[in-house]
Formats: sequence, C-alpha cells, structure tokens
Amino acid sequence: MPPAIAGILIARGIRTVEAAQVFLHPSLNDLHDPLLLRDMPIAIDRLRRAIAAGERIEIHGDYDVDGTTSTVILKTAIGLAGGRADFWIPHRVKDGYGMRESAVDLAAERGVKLIISVDTGIRAAAAVNRARELGIDVIVTDHHLPDQTLPAALAVVNPNRLDCTYPEKNLCGAGVAFKLAQGLIETLGWPKDKRDRMLASFLKLAAIATVADVVPLTGENRIIVSHGLRGLAHTRNPGLRALLDAAGVPPGRAPNVGQVGFRIAPRINAAGRMASADEVMQLFAADGDEKARAIAERLTRLNTERQDEEARIIDEILLDCEGHLPAELPAAFVFAGEAWHRGVLGIVASRLAERFCRPTVVLGIENGEAAGSARSIRAFHLLESLESMRHLFVKFGGHRQAAGMTLETARVDEFRAAFAGFAASVLREEDFVPVQRVDAEVRFTDINNSFWRQLSRLEPFGMGNSTPVLMARGVEIVSEPEVMKEKHLKFSASQGGRVIKFKAFGFVERAAEVFRGALVDLTFQMEADDYWGGFCTKVCDVRPAS
Repeated sequence: MPPAIAGILIARGIRTVEAAQVFLHPSLNDLHDPLLLRDMPIAIDRLRRAIAAGERIEIHGDYDVDGTTSTVILKTAIGLAGGRADFWIPHRVKDGYGMRESAVDLAAERGVKLIISVDTGIRAAAAVNRARELGIDVIVTDHHLPDQTLPAALAVVNPNRLDCTYPEKNLCGAGVAFKLAQGLIETLGWPKDKRDRMLASFLKLAAIATVADVVPLTGENRIIVSHGLRGLAHTRNPGLRALLDAAGVPPGRAPNVGQVGFRIAPRINAAGRMASADEVMQLFAADGDEKARAIAERLTRLNTERQDEEARIIDEILLDCEGHLPAELPAAFVFAGEAWHRGVLGIVASRLAERFCRPTVVLGIENGEAAGSARSIRAFHLLESLESMRHLFVKFGGHRQAAGMTLETARVDEFRAAFAGFAASVLREEDFVPVQRVDAEVRFTDINNSFWRQLSRLEPFGMGNSTPVLMARGVEIVSEPEVMKEKHLKFSASQGGRVIKFKAFGFVERAAEVFRGALVDLTFQMEADDYWGGFCTKVCDVRPAS
C-alpha cells in the first residue's frame, strides 16, 4: 500500500498485518456466534416453541429504516422456519415512539401469545408489564441504551446490557434482529449452503439499516455492510429492486454507503416520517414489479415532501435567530414551534447541530405537548444529559449522539435552561469550534487511479471508518470557480505540475477564497465517479497556504 494509506490504517488502530487482512477482507466466517448474546438461547427456544405450536406471533417494530428492516428480517425468518408472524409499527404522529400498552391490548384481543420487539422495547417496562398481565410472553431485541432496570420480559437481547459480554456492542436494531434470525436458522438442520443463502438475503436489509442508523462501520458491522451491499447488486425482491431503481442504482451494481445514506434510506424513512411505515412493509411484500414500482414512486414523492418540510422549518428557525441570538451563544439549543411536522425534526436537529456546532433539540408543539428529537456534537453525550433532568419528561430515550423526548409544553423553557446549563458544565470552548480532521497529507503527484483503487479497499466508509480526508499544501487555483446549481463550485488546482479538477459543494459563499491564482491548503476526499468511472475529488475545506 502507499505509505499514506498504510498510515491511515495505523491511525485507525490497525497495526499488524493480521489485523489489516481481517479489515481489508471482511469474512462471514468472522461473524460472532449469536448465542453469545445474553438471553439469546432463551429467545430462540421460546420462538421455536411458538412456531411448533402454531402460536400467534407479533413483531413490534419502529417506524424508521432500522425498525422496518428489522421487522422484515425477523418476519421472513419466522416464515422460513415454518411459523407466521404479524407486525405492529406505531404511527409516528398518532402513536408516538416505542411499544405501547394499547398495542399490547389489541394483540391480546387477536390471540397473540408471543410479542417480539425489534429496535425498540428496552425502555418499555409498562408495555412489557401489561403483556405479562395478559399472559403474553415478550422477547425484547434492541440496541438502544437500557434504563437502570431492564423490562421484565422473558428475554432481553441487547448487546448494550451491562451484563452482556457480546463482542460487538455497536449493532443497530436490524443487526440484533439479524442475530436472532441467524440463531433461529442455525437450529433448522438445513445444509450449510442453504443457511448461507438465507443469511445473505437478510444481510442486504441489515446493511441498509446499519448505514442508515449511523453506527460504527467496524468489526461485525463492517462484515454486515460489506457483504450486504455487495448482495444488493443482485437482489430479486421486487420491492427492494424497485427501491434501488427509484434511488438511481442500476441493476448489477452494488450501491455504496453514500447512495444508501442519501438516496435509499431517506425513501424508506419518508414513509414513517410523512405517512405510515406500513407502506415500507407493503413494498417489501409486493409480489409484482408494477405494484412495487408504484409504492417506490410514492416513497420518492414522500421524500420530496420531507425535504420541503425540513427546509421550511430550518428557514423559520434561522430567520427567527437573526438579530435575536446573543453575542455569546448558549452551550446548547432547544428550538420549539407550532405546526412543525414531527417526522422531520431529527433531520432538522442534525442540520442545526452541524451549523452551530452545539447540541440541538427541535420540538414540535401540539395540544399542550412538545415532542421532538435531539442531535449532538462529538464531545457531548445526549442520553447522559437527559438522564440528569429526567423529571422534565413524559418519556425519553436514545444514545450518545441522537435522542428523542416528549414533555409538557409548559416545561419547554425549563428544559431549555437545564439543557444549556448541563452542556455549559461539561463542554469547553474548543468543543464549539468545528475541526477538520486530516487523515493523510499527500502531493497531487500521488493522486491517480492506482492510489484510488488502494484507498477504496478501506471501504465501506461511514461512522467509525470515515471517508479519509486528504490534505495538499501550497496548491494554486488555476481556473476561475464555476458556479453549479447556484450553490456549488467547480474549479481546477495545480501542484507540482499536476492539475486536478475539484467540486466544492455548498461553497458558493466562499468563492472569494478560491479565485484564480490563489495559493491555498486544500483538504479533500476521493470518491467513485458514477458518470465517468474512476474517481472524482470533493473539497472539504480550504485556507490560505501556510
């Protein structure tokens, strides 16, 4: 490998040839035994007894990508094992997040004897207790951080249980559901090649969820995403194929992490955000291409509506901030407003947290209740902050970088003050300064197709294995920047006699920094060029040459 790329591996903790081989060649043989998860043997045994006895099984999922794909994976696995599972996914606006006692009551009326939660349930003590009262067994599968006391379920399968020694703590909800499906399939006595085919089909959806849920793409997650994305190049499910077509991924080509994160996952999420997640279930259950295409097209329209609503709320917040923000910004923000669609508040919070470089909560107010989402910066643990003020909430949950909460509207100002105060007590001034981390310094003469092929061996990139940021010093801008779509720039730069073309997304307001003849230090990333083949270069940041 070129020294710069070898240095990136070393900086990411891969310091031996053996570790590099495992990292560069993710193998299904390195997937962990699902029975290592606490309570997994209990869960598999109860599930097998339910299937054998023909009991009614119901899967309770979440309305986002992670929850819906988890539901599909487990529902399919139960069907393959000879059982039948129905599902219940809450409506984001009508039902809110998580398992509900009312849903358990309805399950009891339908004669359900076993409920399995996916991507939810770890803090659903009331719903689990209600199920026990009604004689329904509950298996909780989740990945969110647990409360101080686990729900009183028959089995709680969560790698983040304090008493769980499973080696991979960073599975998403679909990852945990995949492990339950894996454990179930391995008890069926099938030949190895048949087991492998079934698990490979589950990996496709698990990979989409793992990328969408922004968990670290290291360890077992790296294996899931590497093999899952590769499998998507040859998917036969009409719904999944229609979804890939709608996202612009041609048949026979595996999508990359960027395409999953920015094209595929948002379409799945759009159903739960703007309408009902049941549409996602209908998509994956579609038995014909025409029906699948119609649903995929609707998801695309819903995603466009989501983007418009997201932009409207951000514009409203920023307009309100003009002239009202103090010279010294608070350590954290809580924004609240009427008629804000709750389905997009997490995305809005993410955009504003990035803009202000501060933990940010965005709440939608309706009927005396404020509900919304929070997103964080690297140095701030959201769930810890919310735990410190739990008395303010009707309910809350999440993890370090993302969380959700519901509270009475009358307590929003109290929450705003408490949240900013907690952030001020743990964050330092340097935490509020955006930092461009550089993985390797290079010369333009290093950048060619061979370098790109070696760099791409580090894929899939994502959380925990981010796309490498390269830096070149003393670069001369040799063309006037060209504006694209009123927001982006395109220009050429030269160093050591080699000229490279760059795209700078969202840089139109910084055009004065990249005038022809300017000498700059440039940070950039390399990515696949979907149109011309090979690679293209994308600017991350620029400063006057040092």
